[in-house]
Amino acid sequence: MLSQRWRKNLIEVSRHLSRFAFAIAITLILTQFPFDYVESMLYDARVRLRPQPVPSEHIETIVIDDESVKALGRVPNATEIKKIIERLSSAGAHAIVSLVSPLDFVGSLDETRALAQTAEHTPGFVVALDDVPIDGDQNALKLAPPFDKVATASAPVPVDRNIFARDDVTRRMMLAYQGRPTLFPMLARDFNSAIARRFDANGGYTGDAFHGVFDYLKSDQAYVQFAPSDSYHAESFHEVLMDDSKLAKFKNKIVILGRDIQTTSKDYVRTPYSRDIVAMTIVELNANMFDTLIRDDAPLKAPLWVNQLITALISYLTVLVVLTLKPVNGLLILGSTIIGYFFISLLIFWGGHTWIDVAHPCLAIFVCYYFFIPYRLIIENRRSWEYYQKNKLLTQVEELKTNFLSMMSHDLKTPIARIQGMADVVKGDTNPLSMRQTEAIDTLRRSSDELLEFVSGVLNLGRIESKAIQLHMNSKDVNSLVREVVSKLEYLARSKHIEIRTELDTLFSIKFDVDLIRQVLSNLVENAIKYSPEASSILVTTEEGEGCIIIQVADQGPGIPEDELPHIFMKFYRSRNAKGSAIKGSGLGLYLAKYFVELHKGRIQVDSTLGQGSTFTVELPTA
Repeated sequence: MLSQRWRKNLIEVSRHLSRFAFAIAITLILTQFPFDYVESMLYDARVRLRPQPVPSEHIETIVIDDESVKALGRVPNATEIKKIIERLSSAGAHAIVSLVSPLDFVGSLDETRALAQTAEHTPGFVVALDDVPIDGDQNALKLAPPFDKVATASAPVPVDRNIFARDDVTRRMMLAYQGRPTLFPMLARDFNSAIARRFDANGGYTGDAFHGVFDYLKSDQAYVQFAPSDSYHAESFHEVLMDDSKLAKFKNKIVILGRDIQTTSKDYVRTPYSRDIVAMTIVELNANMFDTLIRDDAPLKAPLWVNQLITALISYLTVLVVLTLKPVNGLLILGSTIIGYFFISLLIFWGGHTWIDVAHPCLAIFVCYYFFIPYRLIIENRRSWEYYQKNKLLTQVEELKTNFLSMMSHDLKTPIARIQGMADVVKGDTNPLSMRQTEAIDTLRRSSDELLEFVSGVLNLGRIESKAIQLHMNSKDVNSLVREVVSKLEYLARSKHIEIRTELDTLFSIKFDVDLIRQVLSNLVENAIKYSPEASSILVTTEEGEGCIIIQVADQGPGIPEDELPHIFMKFYRSRNAKGSAIKGSGLGLYLAKYFVELHKGRIQVDSTLGQGSTFTVELPTA
């Protein structure tokens, strides 16, 4: 016994290990293929669904827009740019970041030189360039004269064009290249003391200074924590140029100056919030980049091993579901897993600023499902074939058993009838019998009656299982049938000094199979006599109910335990009290009675209290 249990447990463990090994194999195969496009689409969905980040109060933007062009009658020139720089410097701006090169502004030679002088000597003024210089190239970011001494900084705009999702969407920013920081971390540290402390003693950038930084091709990059478009209110260029009341808001701020006149696609980027050509201005993109670093909440992409672990667990779950559950339940669980996992990833992205992969785990569900469904079908078909063969064999055995019992029971009725006839002849003979002979004849008669009752029950059971019973409906008064049955069984009741009382209401005749209902009533009254104590009474009543006739047989016997009541009408079932008594029975009487009553579209039930007797109720429909 112990070895069998150990062997069974070993087989079960081996089965689970093989399934888990398959899940690991699927995981290793799937994670070799990057699904950047799908993953980025799901990432964008999380960006749009999560609560919007609140912009900090350290960023202000100024744009040369259509209203400025209309107000000035042209695009601003060098003199007007010079004036804007001077006004912002006098207002106490912490930094002035120009996304437009001074070379792009029209002006005379003197006006251009004046702009260059102002830009060169204004503290915090810097021109942001999209170039990324390589290490050792000292002149890569220098502007052409006369702006060659103006401060410049690298502020690239990475686009997923040839790498990652390849959908021309901007999701990342570059913090450093070959150890040289870009403009974004150099300015962001001035507004976050915790970040500033993570720079080295010389103010140099360190790769782990910000949350969510990852290395890519000798560069330090991070994902932008985007706010929706128009989250940063942009001031029109001409209003800042003319209105002194606008200047106070720029004190101690990073002021970003750029364009929004839709003359070139270079001034706009696609973002997770929108993929339109003019989805977001470069000005607002830079504001998002600076704020991401100031808040230090760049999304952190979970490492590969986390993705592999999650994919393996979900693959294993899928294998278990496919192989053990019903298809409908399995689909519900797997569908709920996909939806639930996406919402969990959304909550993690929202609360922990962490990006966990969704594409690989979801794809693992589909791969495992479609791989194991054919295997499941093969197993199910084999089991169905085995069940079919077993059922076919059992049906044949059952048929042989039924035929044997029917044939045997039918053949037994004739010798039983002869025995009963001979017993009646001997008992009715004029020659007197001794007391012992009389008792022997009575015992012989009772035994033959019990055997005949058993044989009749088996024959009826065979007829039921072979669907051979048909109703022969005749119109008859139920009361007359009750009187007939009671009269026939009075001799058995007198032998135990039991009184059978009847209370029969006046009833109309109804149609029913007289022979079958006679068997039902005979069985109920005879059982009542068998199990009632001597000198007790049995009450048989009839009454008209709603759409039916109600027949009740109540005795004063030992009763039926409550836990046995649901089983009392089962085939071959006998209660503990019946088994413990000397009364013989086959356990077929009540089963046949229930079948015959239900064949009439009626019902039979029992109410019993242990030690106080039982009441059987039969309801026969009147129509």
